[in-house]
This record gives sequence, C-alpha cells and structure tokens, in this order.
Amino acid sequence: MGEHPALWREAMWAESCSNGVRLGWAESCSKWREARWAESQSRPWALFLYALSELGVLDDGRTIAVKQLSVGTSKQGEDEFLAEVKMITSIQHKNLVRLVGCCSEGAQRLLIYEYMQNGSLDNNLYENSESFLNWKTRFQIILGIARGLRYLHEDSNLRIVHRDIKASNILLDDKFQPKISDFGLARFFPEDQAYLSTKFAGTLGYTAPEYAIRGELSEKADIYSFGVLVLEIISSRKNTDLTLPTEMQYLPEYAWKLYERSKIIELVDPKLKVDGTVERDVLLVCDVALLCLQPYPSLRPPMSEIVVMLACKTEPTPAPMKPAFLDRKNRFSTESTFLVLSPSPFRIDSPSSHIEK
Repeated sequence: MGEHPALWREAMWAESCSNGVRLGWAESCSKWREARWAESQSRPWALFLYALSELGVLDDGRTIAVKQLSVGTSKQGEDEFLAEVKMITSIQHKNLVRLVGCCSEGAQRLLIYEYMQNGSLDNNLYENSESFLNWKTRFQIILGIARGLRYLHEDSNLRIVHRDIKASNILLDDKFQPKISDFGLARFFPEDQAYLSTKFAGTLGYTAPEYAIRGELSEKADIYSFGVLVLEIISSRKNTDLTLPTEMQYLPEYAWKLYERSKIIELVDPKLKVDGTVERDVLLVCDVALLCLQPYPSLRPPMSEIVVMLACKTEPTPAPMKPAFLDRKNRFSTESTFLVLSPSPFRIDSPSSHIEK
C-alpha cells in the first residue's frame, strides 16, 4: 500500500495531506455523509458521487469527484482498489477517465477522479432522464467509446480487457465526450493467449456467452458488451425491460427480429428526428452493433475495424448473422443451440444482475 501516496490523512475532511496538496471544498461536499449510503447494499465500491453537482475543488481550480471503495476487511474491495490504481495509472487516453489521486490510509480506500460535468451515460439516456441526446451527440458517444476500447485492446502498452462495459460506467464531460470508467474488474491480457480462463465478474445482459458460461475471457467480451450498449444508446432503453411486451423485453433479441423484417429503424428512440442522412447513419450503427453480438468471438470484429466503420461510415462486411442473446429462461440463444445459464455457479436474480465472484 505504501507505493500509493495518500491524498488525505483521514477520509474527506482533512485540509492537508502528506504530499502537501491542499483542498478547498465546494458547499455540496457537505452532502458526502448523506450520499454514502448510495449503492452500499449491492456494491459499496461503486462510483456513485457523480450525481452531486460539485464535489470538490483542488487549489489549482480543478473540480474532482471521489470514488469510495469498501472498507474494513473486504478482500474484494481491496483487490479492486489495487487493480484500479494500477490499471488507471498505466494508461492515458481522452476517452478514459483520468485518475487525479488516491487515498490509502487505514481503512480508507478513495480514488479521486477528474469530475465529469454531465455525469454517467445511463443518467442521460434512459426514459426517466431529464436530458435528451440528439443523434449527433449519441454518435459522438458511440465513436468515443469505440476509440477508448481500441486503445485498451490494441494501442496501449498493455492489452487490457475492461469486463464491465455498460452505460453506468461511461461518464460524460461538459461537451458530452465519453470516458470509460470503473476499472476495478479490468484484467491485463497476455499477448500470447487467445483467452483467459477466469471466474465470471460483470453484468449479465452485457456479457458475452463464452465468458458468462465457460469463463473464457478475451477482448471479444468487451466487444459484445459494446454491441449491447450501442443498441441501448440508439433506443434509449435498457437491455432488459420486463414491463414491455414479450418480444420487446430483451433488446438484442428484439433488435434482431426488427433487422430480419427490415424494420430496424423502429428501434430508434421515437424522440429522435430521423431524416434521410440520420437514417443511413442509424442503420450503419445498428449493423455494427449486431456484428458485435455474434455468438462466436471470432466473428466479432476487432475495435480497430469498428472504429473505421463508424468514423468512415463504411458498411460492415459481411452482414451480421443472428446474434447471441439472453432469452427469457436465462439461456443464451444462438443460431443453432441454447447455452443454458441456470442452474449455474453464480446466482442470477435477473438478466441484468451484477454478478461478482
């Protein structure tokens, strides 16, 4: 623990620390005590403070946000803290959230990040959101996430698999540029291996079948998650919504049915104004998303190809086949088989449950 400089001597309240950095706090930081309960039951090390309008200001004027990890004797929280610090400090990209500092003293485990003015993508996207994202902004977000993943998979000094790409882990700056966050589950990936055999950790509904079922992890698992997220961005809905009619409840399944009927445009958020130019772009992005959801990892294009398809707006080749998706019986449905998820070595509360082991 000694290699990570403490940002505070004690939690949030210290005015100075051992490395000489002084902090000045905005009024809203007094909400820290009230905010600490958020997500504490399910995942206490999750980032939850972006809901506050302003968290803290360094003496140099930078606004910061704080991520609190579980304290006490939780080995999982401790492991995720060390993993995230190591991961974040080894990579830099405009579409990855930047770590400003950290605190590791006693039971305190705090990560200090640059503050993202527009919060997380899920708070801007889904039906109960007060904001509205036009198509230009949505496309910018999709392309930015793709570029961030390309960097992790192919361009950084280390080959990294994020393992938990989803809307709540995408943060938006003041210009709605996306930044991938939450590297607590990320894994360094050896160059000489096709995949890692590992225990499942992530969010069902975004998870590739080969990883959820057999524990075979590669960068293609991130690509599958990206495909699900793109469908969510297009439609402004979550990947699973049991309040909808049966055929619409599981987003990848519904998207494929529309694609087969040449009606994929019906997936688009009805609040978006889809003219001729936008429609062509939407159809292209839908094709890319479905390619990312192919049942076999080898059929999913690498992120470098996805970035080119999006940036240059070139039609995917070949056309997508039927994707793998979680069905109503917690099974991954593919073209010719069902891969059963339940019973399984981990508990499934719903297709969107966050599972860690």
